[in-house]
Amino acid sequence: MQANVFTAVLMPLALGIIMLGLGLSLTVEDFKRVILYPRAVIVGLVCQMLLLPVVCALVAHAFGLPPELAVGLMLLSASPGGATANLFSHLARGDVALNITLTAVNSALTLFTLPLIINLSMTHFMGEGRAVPMQFGKVLQVFAIVLGPVSLGMLIRSRRPSVALKLDRPIRLMSAVFLAAVIGAAVYQERANALGYFQQVGPAALAFNVASMLVGYFVPLLIRLPRRQAVAIGMEIGIHNGMLAIAIALSPTLLANPTMAIPPAIYSLVMYFTAAAFGFFVSRSHSREQDAVPLPPTPHPEKVS
Repeated sequence: MQANVFTAVLMPLALGIIMLGLGLSLTVEDFKRVILYPRAVIVGLVCQMLLLPVVCALVAHAFGLPPELAVGLMLLSASPGGATANLFSHLARGDVALNITLTAVNSALTLFTLPLIINLSMTHFMGEGRAVPMQFGKVLQVFAIVLGPVSLGMLIRSRRPSVALKLDRPIRLMSAVFLAAVIGAAVYQERANALGYFQQVGPAALAFNVASMLVGYFVPLLIRLPRRQAVAIGMEIGIHNGMLAIAIALSPTLLANPTMAIPPAIYSLVMYFTAAAFGFFVSRSHSREQDAVPLPPTPHPEKVS
């Protein structure tokens, strides 16, 4: 695929705006908060970095995805969460502070984990010699795509909090518009095969999304983390930054493969519905737990002699 205005200009601009919006919601304190939640952060990172790629590979094999579509799905397993995960976690009564911390840490670690998972998945699904050599220049490009705008947003937040507050809503709206445009463009580029891709990838994307949230929710519960932290981790690893995966797939200097952008595009549409259903489920469970707790007995007034 040759570079065009969309892949060379609009895609980096759209991703930059979305990552800038993420940076506007982060502070240095979000990274320091790891000290307060060390166990929860470690569990969340293990789910995100180790369990999720394995689950994703199993889903890709189970649904018999073609190699390029399988690699596109694997891109999602390496992509961090975002501000949307924080919103859904809040609505589901999760620990939003933990969400923000996990987003911050995952965004920083993406610089190292993304190239690794891309190469491992390309070698596994497409055979030896198909991995993309991640030269220093390409690592710098991933750094610029992910951490550059985030760092700028954090700088604005720390130096000019009032400006960050004013920019927050417009950036969120622009992010939503750009995300819709990018998904539409990715599907349009593969319009000849779009219906077949939806039939192939749709069930796999849904299965991976549901599996991500279940892993993120039940693994922390099994380790006896509080329910609010389990909800936060479930949302964090279930709602991925599909825009980042699409950008890497379409970038003419990285993967330059529009077929690999199809799974993140479909996943980005599916995850909002499943996240809403998951949030409703865990909220109802929380309400039933509260209703099941017996009220303390009402003290009887002392008799007057």
